[in-house]
Amino acid sequence: MELILSICLIASPGVCKEEAVSLNVEQVSLPTQCIMGAQPVIAEWSESHPKWRVTKWRCGRPGAAGKDI
Repeated sequence: MELILSICLIASPGVCKEEAVSLNVEQVSLPTQCIMGAQPVIAEWSESHPKWRVTKWRCGRPGAAGKDI
């Protein structure tokens, strides 16, 4: 299961893409588990990527993201 973030550059809000964050398969095997555990992962990702803003997110299968939007 992956957490798929839709992100945009803060300095250029028109520059957006999707970023996939892998989740531990042993801890997250159901979509509901992904949804329940998403907020701390999003907060950690946001702290380590200060030039980007998360605009929305979803849970998905590996390989379901990574494209410019």
